[in-house]
Amino acid sequence: MDPDKTIDPSLSQPRMISVEVAYATPQRQMIVKLEVPEGCTVEEAIEVSGLRAQFPAIEQSPVTGVFSHKVGLSYTLKSGDRVEIYRPLIADPKEVRREKAIVERKEPAPRKKGVRRHLQ
Repeated sequence: MDPDKTIDPSLSQPRMISVEVAYATPQRQMIVKLEVPEGCTVEEAIEVSGLRAQFPAIEQSPVTGVFSHKVGLSYTLKSGDRVEIYRPLIADPKEVRREKAIVERKEPAPRKKGVRRHLQ
């Protein structure tokens, strides 16, 4: 090798990007900041984060998102992304709203003191 020719170290190493991986239970929340190679997927970031060791309840193929937008495990991350691992729903939101509406029809909400409506 010619000693006058040097290899730029930045060419041999992948560019690193900063991402976060978040998971929460009713009792505990954890956000892990990571430096991962450019081209990293959601699935790879979850594995590198170590959250599965902290939260064994995380499913093998969890539903995930980036900043509240649902994405698949093969989604390629960009610098600054926050991966969110979602827990399964324990109740159907439509059913909960329907039941709440039935209860509210039977019992009207109490009026707030000091609030008057003026007709104009």
